[in-house]
Amino acid sequence: MDHSVQKTTAYKVICILLLIVLAILFTFPLYWIITGSFKDARTINAAIPTWFPTQPTVDNYMRLFEKPAMRWMLNTVFMCAMTLLLTCVTAAMGGYALAKKNFTGRKLIFSIFVCAMALPKQVILIPLLKEMAFLKLHNTLWAVILPTVGWPFGVFLMKQFSENIPDEMLEAAKIDGAGEALTFTQIVFPMIKPGVGALAIFTFITAWNDYFLQLIMLNDTNALTISLGIAKLQSELSTDYGLIMAGAALGSIPIVLIFLLFQKFFTKGITMGAVKG
Repeated sequence: MDHSVQKTTAYKVICILLLIVLAILFTFPLYWIITGSFKDARTINAAIPTWFPTQPTVDNYMRLFEKPAMRWMLNTVFMCAMTLLLTCVTAAMGGYALAKKNFTGRKLIFSIFVCAMALPKQVILIPLLKEMAFLKLHNTLWAVILPTVGWPFGVFLMKQFSENIPDEMLEAAKIDGAGEALTFTQIVFPMIKPGVGALAIFTFITAWNDYFLQLIMLNDTNALTISLGIAKLQSELSTDYGLIMAGAALGSIPIVLIFLLFQKFFTKGITMGAVKG
């Protein structure tokens, strides 16, 4: 018995040490960017690296704000917030309808969503670009927001969560006279909220990191996102690592915040999605 306990304890210690090592490896680039953003050019370009800024300076951030960096950040936050809101609402309603409503073509529509998940975005890029140009939305943030709203993965995820809703509760709400809107807001949405939280994180990160679509749809300097802005700075000031690191550090803040805010829902959502019944 003691031998079994010792073996379990040793296994836990090894797992913890392994997780610590992996955590250090994954967080080190972020640490290096943040600390580098507070270093001057001489310290950054020194032959012997300095692991922590001995004489921290905010000059990199001051020079960054002389650029339209704040405009880029606001553009990105608006784009991601609208994408998150619209995607979560439409995916929640679409997933609920596919899971709990009987109508002609339901299986066919769901099959199309599943097939669309495997379709690379590059395949539909030209038609998408022509559509945004026809709608006169090209070079606006809506040209990046709207194509992401009908995210097939979001509908698929919400359908899986909606299938866990007991039919008896929906029937009881119908007998009590509740309409579709009231049933969805008062019964369905609270039950699939963990899934919506998980989808919110996925949507925000996907929209934030969708560099390819942003690069195609946005050209004007004032319409750029923070990712495009940092790339622009890197192409113009390839040796100004302090300014580039300051932009990268600024761009990482919303991602960290959105994960911390939705972490509880994300963990619960993944657990509920993995175990059914």
